[in-house]
Amino acid sequence: MVPTEDMILTHLRRGAIEYCVLALLADDEWYGLDIARRLSGDGVLLSGEGTLYPLLARLRKGGLVETHWRESDAGPPRRYYALTPEGRAALETFARTWAPFRDAVDSTLGSHR
Repeated sequence: MVPTEDMILTHLRRGAIEYCVLALLADDEWYGLDIARRLSGDGVLLSGEGTLYPLLARLRKGGLVETHWRESDAGPPRRYYALTPEGRAALETFARTWAPFRDAVDSTLGSHR
């Protein structure tokens, strides 16, 4: 069976989405729905909100993000997510690893054409 684009995207997302969330939180804290909107805007990184909240919970349990509640003018209090020092270290490690990995994939795909 030839994998579909959706199947390939699902596999690629699994390996990278948590680091994309950490990257969003590198400079500021974000509300969960804002994270979902940002990551799903292009339809590539996040296919729906349903996968984001379990991921945020895992990141929190893993000590990579912390949360706090903030009052909202537009409704109930909102949970905001921020990077912990451990999350920042994980993001830096991923960034160092990602560039050579991406370059190797690009090079291999380029030699195939």
